[in-house]
Amino acid sequence: MSLQNTITDDIKKAMLAREKDKLTALRAVKAALIVEMSKDGADSVPDDVTEKIIAKLVKQRKESASIFTEQGREDLAKDERVELEYLEVYLPEQMEEEEVRKVVQEVILQVGASSPADMGKCMGPLMGRLNGKADGKLISKLVKEELS
Repeated sequence: MSLQNTITDDIKKAMLAREKDKLTALRAVKAALIVEMSKDGADSVPDDVTEKIIAKLVKQRKESASIFTEQGREDLAKDERVELEYLEVYLPEQMEEEEVRKVVQEVILQVGASSPADMGKCMGPLMGRLNGKADGKLISKLVKEELS
């Protein structure tokens, strides 16, 4: 079963179980998928594109939660974090920081990077290799640490 069908089924289950927060999160995904399908008139979205869309929504939720926390709006931040938990289920398992650090060190050796100016050389191959498995901010932070 495709990821898109799984989300549709989970929307139905959330409706039956009256899980309002889960339903809100899943409807956001469904809306983003519909927008994606309307771009080229397709009737479905491949799983890899669906994962990218969900990852984008997860990132938005994280950023919103941190902004709300900074502004003292814990009620809104809590809502964002709850939706975030429901969305993260559909993403692949994220790598631990130490695993990402090992890959960063390998790529730095492969491209021959030696200073912070070489960060661009490293980021391209790293994002290709770790796409969906690690957060871009974490990768960037580790590359800066290793090249400093």
